[in-house]
Amino acid sequence: QVQLVESGGGLVQAGDSLRLSCVASGRTFSSYSMGWFRQAPGKEREFVALIAMNNDITRYVDSVKGRFTISRDNAKNTLYLQMNSLKPEDTAVYYCAATSRLVTTQRSNYDYWGQGTQVTVSS
Repeated sequence: QVQLVESGGGLVQAGDSLRLSCVASGRTFSSYSMGWFRQAPGKEREFVALIAMNNDITRYVDSVKGRFTISRDNAKNTLYLQMNSLKPEDTAVYYCAATSRLVTTQRSNYDYWGQGTQVTVSS
């Protein structure tokens, strides 16, 4: 079992930055690849970014490339998502998730999920 707790969300203006964190406990954090997903009201939960367990592979959805950066600190059991140049369309609940697969953007392949943190970007 892996327990995940996100933090760092909030209400910001367009163009601002936020850094989300996700602290893991339970099984060895470094054994999992980690992802960030988001879900806006009335929409499906979508993939945002992932970082492989070995730290050398990252993937992003096109809409956040160049603005968001995913990283992890295995010594601190913590996953991050640095979000710059935020846009109103980034408004959503952001979830971190863990998978035993090396690289996957499929929501169904993630085994453990946090409770989510709300990000609201005003125009």
